[in-house]
Amino acid sequence: PTFQIQRIYLKESSLEQPNSPGILLEQAQPAVDIQLGVEANTAAEGVYEICVTATVHTKLQERTVFLVEVKQAGIFEIRNIEQEQMSQIMGIVYPYLRANVADLIQRSGFPPVHLSEINFQAMYEQQRAQQAEGAPAGTVTQ
Repeated sequence: PTFQIQRIYLKESSLEQPNSPGILLEQAQPAVDIQLGVEANTAAEGVYEICVTATVHTKLQERTVFLVEVKQAGIFEIRNIEQEQMSQIMGIVYPYLRANVADLIQRSGFPPVHLSEINFQAMYEQQRAQQAEGAPAGTVTQ
């Protein structure tokens, strides 16, 4: 088996605060919705791009406080590795995603949102089950 990290990088990030500055003056605790997604794409023979995406949407009633979307990616050379072991590779990219989400939110003037640890093996198995049932795969709710 061959496994080698070629590169870890921030592929996309966005931040929206559509109701600022007025909503920043409110004292209520916002509701936080976190969606996570994973995708893998072939970049070349035996080389894959693994992307882990987080969407953090906070609201006060129906008004958005902020919406953050971050896609963290890695390029990996992977050969002769069982499909079940691929979920462990996703765990390599995730800490970078967690740090970038927390940093972007904090730099925008809000307390950081810390994404919890994830069992990528369970997430991988959930996605495989969803695909078998015909449901859209790639996104889970935290």
